[in-house]
Amino acid sequence: MPENKTYNEVIDEIRNRLDILDVVQSRVVLKKKGANYWGCCPFHNEKTPSFCVNVQKGIFKCFGCGEGGDAISFLMKINNQSFNEVIKDLAQQFGIELPFHSGNSKQYTEEKQLIKDLLNKSCNYYHNNLLTLSEASEALKYLEKRGITKEIIEEYKLGFSLNHYDDLIKKFKSEYTPVIYEKAGLAVKTEKGDYVDRFKNRIMIPIRDESGNVIAFGARAILPNQNPKYLNSPDTVLYNKSRILYGIDKAKNKMIEEDFVVIMEGYFDVISAQAAGLKNAVASCGTALTVDHVKLIAKYSKSRKIYLAFDTDAAGLKATQRSTEVIKEAFTGLGNLKIFDQAYSSLSDDKYTCEIRVIAPFDSKDPDEYIREYGIEEYKKYIKKAPLLLDFELEQILKDYKSDFSPTDKLKLVKKIMPLIEEIPNNIIQNEYIKLVSEKINIDEKALVREVNRSNMLKTVENKDFTGIVTKSSNIYEKAQKNLLCLFLTGESNLGINYLTEIIKNVKFIDKNLIIIKEAIDKLSYQVNNDVEKLIQALYTQFAEDNELKDIITDLIYISDSFKNLSERDFRAVVDENALKIQQYQIDCEKRELASKYKKLNDDDIESMQFQMQLREKIRNKQKVGE
Repeated sequence: MPENKTYNEVIDEIRNRLDILDVVQSRVVLKKKGANYWGCCPFHNEKTPSFCVNVQKGIFKCFGCGEGGDAISFLMKINNQSFNEVIKDLAQQFGIELPFHSGNSKQYTEEKQLIKDLLNKSCNYYHNNLLTLSEASEALKYLEKRGITKEIIEEYKLGFSLNHYDDLIKKFKSEYTPVIYEKAGLAVKTEKGDYVDRFKNRIMIPIRDESGNVIAFGARAILPNQNPKYLNSPDTVLYNKSRILYGIDKAKNKMIEEDFVVIMEGYFDVISAQAAGLKNAVASCGTALTVDHVKLIAKYSKSRKIYLAFDTDAAGLKATQRSTEVIKEAFTGLGNLKIFDQAYSSLSDDKYTCEIRVIAPFDSKDPDEYIREYGIEEYKKYIKKAPLLLDFELEQILKDYKSDFSPTDKLKLVKKIMPLIEEIPNNIIQNEYIKLVSEKINIDEKALVREVNRSNMLKTVENKDFTGIVTKSSNIYEKAQKNLLCLFLTGESNLGINYLTEIIKNVKFIDKNLIIIKEAIDKLSYQVNNDVEKLIQALYTQFAEDNELKDIITDLIYISDSFKNLSERDFRAVVDENALKIQQYQIDCEKRELASKYKKLNDDDIESMQFQMQLREKIRNKQKVGE
């Protein structure tokens, strides 16, 4: 490859070699209908295909969940990879050498390999310490107490760090600089500029990526007064605690096979569960569950069936609640959460995108304790009968009920329960839960129905107050902005594009995402000399890591079909019409704002008279502009 080829030029070369049909068909069953190919979306659950591949445009679009983009976007989403990671994999696949780039430079790659090697050697060193050194006797006693056998120690390569400030640094000092130790998360730089071991006198738990490579450590204290109890590696070039789940390397195949995952709270919960036979158990690495964790789970569980198995104390219940909110956020817009059990499934046609269940053993033990005391088979029984999230949340609230509750006490319970009932989209299921709750706390069922209906009516009125008349005009305004932007992607004559460029300079966009895209098009159009194909590629490259903007770009490409093959006169007419709609919408907004201010003033004051004159003058001027 010529040395003067830039990174972006290589990306274009890779894009040109990709066939989006081949890329998508490796993961999705497609059927040709007309000019396009259709299948069930791999990013959300559906029975009726709404996922479309347009070979001519080189893009995919799901009309159900909104996901869209080019072939590289698809690979990023389906493989849970960054843009640079996909490019690196494709370059290797096509035998293309990547030029210098901050994400793949030779120096960066070599340093990354050094860190990988050091982490692997450190893992082996810590493991040998645990098995052979007398200093590790307390660590071994602790592990034995937790039911961790020598076989499990071997399988998970558990280790021990000595109670010396520079033991590990000295061990490999001839091979790695202190800076590499620091970048691997194994050393800390002191105020004096010296480097010391991060981990001392701790049980070392290797954290591995999906491929089984050691990328970090979780370290458990063994002394009662040793703080913190768990010390974890910091984020590094290999490790991001918000994106990796402990045990994923061993769990992923079982997650695919059984189509569910059990999320636990700690390392030893997972080790005990996996070692006993529950292979599809994972845990976050010393942090709360994140959206990226949920996306990683979705990669291996098609139905997104998630069991939460946190401790059942107050902290564990809070962690359960936080995790459910994160899971809901991750699947926002893809469909409803499953909130009723199989017995009621025939009563609803609602499709669900995710199923959350909560495992809560009767004696409030954490998973590790329960499995050690009662065995994995008893724990699996709890998994089989684990309640759905809604049932678990209701149970947690209702267990506070006492037969001598006053009407006020019952009202407090109802207020906690109402948000749960209101989330149920199916009326039949909702009424079943209303009946269940009213019987449980001995209140009138009809009264609870009225309360739910009143709450729903209030929400409807509130929504109308804020979105009523404005929604229609604001949607027209948003559509007009998109129409102007998509005209750049029609491939029409330069004369038409030049006219569009001049007009759009004076059009005020408000939507922040459309402003970003507008500025990008303005900049990139000149760079690619108005070549539509190159412009689209450049947009996808620039916003490779922003799914929201990529989806908008995909929408613009589809909308542009409506304006293809226009005469220059008609093209200009479309530009003028949409520019005028945007201008008129802004005038209407200013009129409403001025009228609102005017209404608040007292007509008798001089200030009001002055404002009235200003208002009339401003409206007259605006009307002249709109004529």
